[in-house]
Amino acid sequence: MLSRLAAAIAPALGRLAVTADMPRVPEGGALIVANHTSLADPVVVLAALRRLGVEPVVLCAAGLWRVPLLGPVLTREGYVPVRRGTARAAEALTAAEAALRAGRCVLVYGEGGIPPHPDSSDAPPQAFRSGPARLAMRAGVPLLPLGQAGARRITSGSVAKQLAGLLTAPLRRPRLHVHLGAPARLPADTTSATHLIRQSVTSAWRTAADRRVTAGSRPTG
Repeated sequence: MLSRLAAAIAPALGRLAVTADMPRVPEGGALIVANHTSLADPVVVLAALRRLGVEPVVLCAAGLWRVPLLGPVLTREGYVPVRRGTARAAEALTAAEAALRAGRCVLVYGEGGIPPHPDSSDAPPQAFRSGPARLAMRAGVPLLPLGQAGARRITSGSVAKQLAGLLTAPLRRPRLHVHLGAPARLPADTTSATHLIRQSVTSAWRTAADRRVTAGSRPTG
């Protein structure tokens, strides 16, 4: 339901293009690790993945379950609440591992949150948490890096700027690009694997950012 909703909303917010380094997502479960830049990311990324035939389980901040009407929908979709800084933080990895072993694709943001950024421009991913590496190695599934660029043109900055951006996006229709990279082969230790995941996501992000800019520079008419 949420993937279908995102696919319906995204075209109104911007011009979304999707590319991938492989003809199809591997069957039998995969961990998709994305860069995080904006509150608009979930709509953009879910819409892009649906075009690729994927409706993932998503690891989300536990606070979203307190939003009226949204919490039951997240639970029904199988989404996983992340309770950072609590004794229950590890539960998210356990639930995500179960989804992966059941053959689902799972989407996680490597940075664990939206890094601070002063303006609406795109920036490379910042430091990654170790959770994605540990999860991929525990579940024994492929790790797919995903880079998205342009979502900050929808929402970024202060609360007032984010509201203004969201309201004007249907008029501005910024260019958005999502690129799904090829599976990354992870080394055996968590630190090296985390570094490699960040490199892979950064490469996918750079592809998305470059193609978004290239598309915007093409002559029209």
